[in-house]
Amino acid sequence: MSLKALDYESLNENVKNCQYAVRGELYLRASELQKEGKKIIFTNVGNPHALGQKPLTFPRQVVALCQAPFLLDDPNIGMIFPADAIARAKHYLSLTSGGLGAYSDSRGLPGVRKEVAEFIERRDGYPSDPELIFLTDGASKGVMQILNCIIRGQKDGILVPVPQYPLYSATISLLGGTLVPYYLEESENWGLDVNNLRQSVAQARSQGITVRAMVIINPGNPTGQCLSEANLREILKFCCDERLVLLGDEVYQQNIYQDERPFISSKKVLMEMGAPISKEVQLISFHTVSKGYWGECGQRGGYFEMTNIPPRTVEEIYKVASIALSPNVSAQIFMGLMVSPPKPGDISYDQFVRESKGILESLRRRARMMTDGFNSCKNVVCNFTEGAMYSFPQIKLPSKAIQAAKQAGKVPDVFYCLKLLEATGISTVPGSGFGQKEGVFHLRTTILPAEEEMPEIMESFKKFNDEFMSQYGDNFGYSRM
Repeated sequence: MSLKALDYESLNENVKNCQYAVRGELYLRASELQKEGKKIIFTNVGNPHALGQKPLTFPRQVVALCQAPFLLDDPNIGMIFPADAIARAKHYLSLTSGGLGAYSDSRGLPGVRKEVAEFIERRDGYPSDPELIFLTDGASKGVMQILNCIIRGQKDGILVPVPQYPLYSATISLLGGTLVPYYLEESENWGLDVNNLRQSVAQARSQGITVRAMVIINPGNPTGQCLSEANLREILKFCCDERLVLLGDEVYQQNIYQDERPFISSKKVLMEMGAPISKEVQLISFHTVSKGYWGECGQRGGYFEMTNIPPRTVEEIYKVASIALSPNVSAQIFMGLMVSPPKPGDISYDQFVRESKGILESLRRRARMMTDGFNSCKNVVCNFTEGAMYSFPQIKLPSKAIQAAKQAGKVPDVFYCLKLLEATGISTVPGSGFGQKEGVFHLRTTILPAEEEMPEIMESFKKFNDEFMSQYGDNFGYSRM
């Protein structure tokens, strides 16, 4: 019998080869256990509001008024909403062609793109052109749009850090390209060595791969490191020498938990390097409302900015964006509010600062609690989370555990994470889903569980790990504490 187009056997092979570990086997098993009544702590995805983070008041007030503009006609509206929220709602509604229910330009509302450009100028000290900024349904959609324009076939390679966020491996696979890994050094706090980049490119070229772009994730996901200015300069020079497009995933730029290494954008460093590099390197930078102290994952708001991209290429990217007609309009307003929050003197300023500062300070404490908790455990080693939303501890699995995993038909860190899930309800992502060196095993967990619940969660993890290592171990262990 002949196969139909949507029979599994006849599906596009790129779809079947595409893997996305963050919503993979562990997540599916956790969802099953939840349906059976087990309490599950979903630390597998950076989803702040799902783990109890409260939304910021001011942006929700503004978007509420934009969603229900008839409220603005109520004579008592000033008794419910502050005057600056009312004014901002009127401002954003005036930028649309018919409220939130009307399509916008395929690049996003021009007025919001102007606000994004002004934010970038304030952040970096260099001009930004609104015509080179596209608003997107989350940063992920922007990444997919750009990779779609870069990847022409299987012989086109994209340099991606390993460990990496599986958006990149999944999208490259889906588009039929080739992922070219460059390994971050765990012993150097997940640092990047340009010599490793050169080796990765040389090896790929020896296999007939044309390396066309390089991805950096800064701060890192899942590794949590912040790139130094010196590192960024090396990367930009490398991209210039090798004629690579640099894709700067900078969605965690608000999530910094130490003072020694602040976030610096790739665009700022590129501009400071001056000509010819500042005029040569093609750079796409991504940002979102999903992370930081906003955490508005479900709103799906993002943008990308293009630097040194030829006008004809920008036109082609615009054409591709036009296929979807319009990015989510309410998310565009969230983006406008993120890049242009209340200012000193505004009615809502003090509350906004209090809420945002409170979230970031709590995340900083949670990052330390989780790192210290992991490092107190037998056979677990964890670098401090400098930024982003994750811990990525290495689990030194005993040989008996690796053998048991093999007998169960599981990758060793998947085996460990499944045991952890069954015993504690903590849903994590195995390190193999992000890529890691052969024979080394990790898991990724967010630092997002409520601060008051963190001691109990880490105690639960420690109890499980001690029992696991006792069951499968060799009577010796390692911890940093």
